Amino acid sequence: MADPINNPTTDGDDTEIVEEGNRSILLDLISQLTKGSDLHRVTLPTFVLESRSMLERITDFMSHPEIIVQANHLEDPVARFVAVTRYFLSGWHIRPKGVKKPYNPILGEHFRSKWTFADGTEAFYVAEQVSHHPPISAYYYASPENNISILGDLLPKSKFQGNSAATLMQGEINVSFTNRPGEEYFITMPNVYARGILFGTMLMELGDVAAVKCPKLDLVCTLDFKVKGYFTGTYNGIAGKIKRISTGEVLYEISGKWSEELYITEKGEKQIYFDAKTAKIHPKIIAPEDQQEENESRRLWSKLTTALRVNNQTLATEEKSKVEDAQRARSKAREEKGVPHIPRFFEPQGDGFAIKLKNISSDPQVAKKQISDFIFTTPAPSS
Repeated sequence: MADPINNPTTDGDDTEIVEEGNRSILLDLISQLTKGSDLHRVTLPTFVLESRSMLERITDFMSHPEIIVQANHLEDPVARFVAVTRYFLSGWHIRPKGVKKPYNPILGEHFRSKWTFADGTEAFYVAEQVSHHPPISAYYYASPENNISILGDLLPKSKFQGNSAATLMQGEINVSFTNRPGEEYFITMPNVYARGILFGTMLMELGDVAAVKCPKLDLVCTLDFKVKGYFTGTYNGIAGKIKRISTGEVLYEISGKWSEELYITEKGEKQIYFDAKTAKIHPKIIAPEDQQEENESRRLWSKLTTALRVNNQTLATEEKSKVEDAQRARSKAREEKGVPHIPRFFEPQGDGFAIKLKNISSDPQVAKKQISDFIFTTPAPSS
C-alpha cells in the first residue's frame, strides 16, 4: 500500500480502478441509501480505508513547518498574512492514491507527535477524539520557541450524493503568534468529494470555498477549490483573492493547482507561491507502538493497519470490528452508570474546544517544558 507521507500522490495519480467484487460491495451498500443520507453511521468496507487515523492525518498541515515559522519572522503584516495562507495551502497535496478515507477515531482516542528543527527548536502536537455523536476531533500544535500556537476542531459530516459522497469539513483552525497579541488567523476548510462510486473511475476532489481571516490585520483570503465539470475545467484547481476586509481592495490573486504548483499574482506580476512537487516533508517523531498507550492511534489500530498493508480485507474487517465493538461496550457501560466521557487533553469552550493546559508561561523555554510535559508525561486518567 502506498505511503501517503513518504510517497504523496501527485496530480494524475489520484484515480482508482475498483475491482468488480469491491464495486459490487459498494453498490449493495449504496442500494440501502437515499440521496442526502448521513454516512457517519454507515459501516464502510475496509478497502476504502487509508491506513491511518484522522487524528494523524491532520498532521499533514504540519508537514512544511518552515512556512509558518518563517511567517512570524516577517515584520510586514500583509506579508505575514500571505505566508499563513501559504502554510494552509501546503498540506493538501499529501494524500493516498485513489479514494481513501482515514479511520474514524473512537471516543477518547488520541495521537501525539513532535518535530525537531535544524536550529534546535521543537514543536509538539496532540489530537483527541472528544465527541462521538457528533464526531469531533480537537487538536493542538505548539512551538513555543517560535511563538506559534495552532488550535482547531474538525467535525466531518458525510453525505451520499448519488455517484459521489461528500464530506463536509466543518470546524475551524485558529493560528496565533504568541508574541503578537490579538493577531489570530481563523481558517475554514474546503469540502472533500469522492467521485465515481457507482460508475466511472473513482477519484477524490476538494470543492467549495475555504477562507483565511485575520480581523486585527483587516485581511481575508477567500479560496475557491474548483471541481472538474463533465466537459470543462481541470482537476485540483484553485482560485483565491487576498483582500482588505474594510474596503474590499484586492491585494493578491492565487491560482494554480493545490496538488502541483500554486501561483500568487500582485499587480500583474505572477510568481510561484507553493510547489508541491519539490516541497520536502519534514518528518514527525512518534513513539514506537509498544511505548504508546492502548488508545493511542497507531497502537489502537495497529492490527487493522497491518491487515490493510497486506491487502487482507477479511482480517481488516475483523480487526476494525474489534476496536469499534470494544468502544460501544465502554460507551454502554458509561451510560448505564450515568458517567459522562471527559476528554483528557481538551475542554469545551464556546463553540469549540480549548487545550486544558492553562497559564502557559511567556518564557519560551518554560512554556516548552510545560507543553511537552502536558502532552507526553501527564499520566492517563484512571478509567
